[in-house]
Amino acid sequence: MSPSLVCQVVFLDAGTLPCGLPFDAGLSALIDYRAYPFTSPAEVQTRIVDAEVVVVNKVRLSRELLSQAPRLQRICIAAAGMDNVDLAAANELGMSVHNVPGYGSDAVAEHVMATLLALRHHLHDYSRAAVDGRWAASPHFCWHGPRIKPVAGSTLGMVGRGAIGQATAHMARGLGMRVLFAHRPGRPMAPDERPLDTLLSECDAVSLHVPLTPDTRGLIDARRLALMKPDAVLINTGRGALLDSVALAEALRAHKLAGAAIDVLEVEPPPATHPLLAPDIPNLLLTPHVAWASEAAQQRLAARLVELIAEHVARRGASA
Repeated sequence: MSPSLVCQVVFLDAGTLPCGLPFDAGLSALIDYRAYPFTSPAEVQTRIVDAEVVVVNKVRLSRELLSQAPRLQRICIAAAGMDNVDLAAANELGMSVHNVPGYGSDAVAEHVMATLLALRHHLHDYSRAAVDGRWAASPHFCWHGPRIKPVAGSTLGMVGRGAIGQATAHMARGLGMRVLFAHRPGRPMAPDERPLDTLLSECDAVSLHVPLTPDTRGLIDARRLALMKPDAVLINTGRGALLDSVALAEALRAHKLAGAAIDVLEVEPPPATHPLLAPDIPNLLLTPHVAWASEAAQQRLAARLVELIAEHVARRGASA
């Protein structure tokens, strides 16, 4: 086949999707696919300059970079969020942008429930007590430490009600929790929603599931953390910049909040000086942006990316 008939496809940060893309033989014959495990900012322009399709997870595609990719027609984001691509610039340049919503809804919801249970049952503390001598030194068959709070019968506040928020709410109700939804900034308030400040003061746990926009950046700051119950917990699997990390660290140190489970940070990977990496923060469960990454979710994401590439190739062939 003539090289001009082959579609150039580039995945700039393929290392973020360990399962790879499952191209069949027919599609493989129609594309020149280049998967780069990692692409630094300085390498982006060179790697996209001849591409028709760019697959990207978190690498940023600015207006300047997009304007230097004359053949680029389709951008496939290997994620639900789209804040790493200049959408206005892509539209002006005639590039279509496609994300993959919903692929990891159950995985993220399960992560929220797992971390919520871990925090309320103090599993980290009790696991350490079992092996550091405290259990062995107990005069009883068990060792009593931090108070275990029930999840059933407690109230979960949901900030965001997209596919992930709905999946999380469904699982929470299955555990016997009462679920409340917050009004999302920048949108009309639905009849079953309440102002965020009100919700924060009412809930035993709060979970963040809104995209990062100008209206949601810094949504949970020091003032709003102070509205939460001192025995409540906060969970963030949305975007790191939804939350003021310094304020959260201070609230946990001062025991103004019972705990937090954080899977996302403003900068990823974080610098060693990030405030939530300090070793003296109590009741913080920090994970490296893996809430989405169950095996099944990765496979669904990869399959959808292949579909998006195949759609472009089919349209390209039809117009040739």
